[in-house]
Amino acid sequence: MTKKVLDGKEHCGEHLKDREKKDVPETSAGQEESLQGAEESSLSKIAELEIELLKHKEQSDKYRDELLRKAADFENFRKQKERESMMASSRALENIIRELLPVVDDVKRVLQHAPLNAATSAEARPYIEGVELVKKSLEKWLDQKGVKAIESKGMKLDVNFHEAISQIDQPDAEPDTIIDEYQTGYLLGDKVIRHAKVIVAK
Repeated sequence: MTKKVLDGKEHCGEHLKDREKKDVPETSAGQEESLQGAEESSLSKIAELEIELLKHKEQSDKYRDELLRKAADFENFRKQKERESMMASSRALENIIRELLPVVDDVKRVLQHAPLNAATSAEARPYIEGVELVKKSLEKWLDQKGVKAIESKGMKLDVNFHEAISQIDQPDAEPDTIIDEYQTGYLLGDKVIRHAKVIVAK
């Protein structure tokens, strides 16, 4: 009886194994090739996408470099135009000042030659005061524009600022000392716009 039971169990085991074999699908050679082909196709597609991405990145970097160059060129152009505008404005101001300086000289001469005696002075006083007001207005305008008179009298001759038009004997002064000023010189900022014309000691 025990043998029959054992034979029955063996028979059942074999039957179960057969069912398990039937239940597990077998992979055919065609399916394996199909899977391998799909994998290769996916890898190929990924490689193509990576190449395309690299091309787009290179193109993007190229456009970025071009944009940076254009921005730098525009900034340089803007700065150049600003410099040119400032230089043109500065030249225009210099020209105006140069044209105005002879008027300042004339006003100074009028005041230097104003009558000194009391009788004439009383009659001429309103005119003299008017000329003095004109002189102050001109000097104020020049000062606002950054124009300064060059110091001359008592200074040593400096060809950067002075132009000697005459030399005289002056025993009390050292050679090349400025004795008198014939025409005032002016600076616009640090730039000489007119040299002072002076008389110096021999």
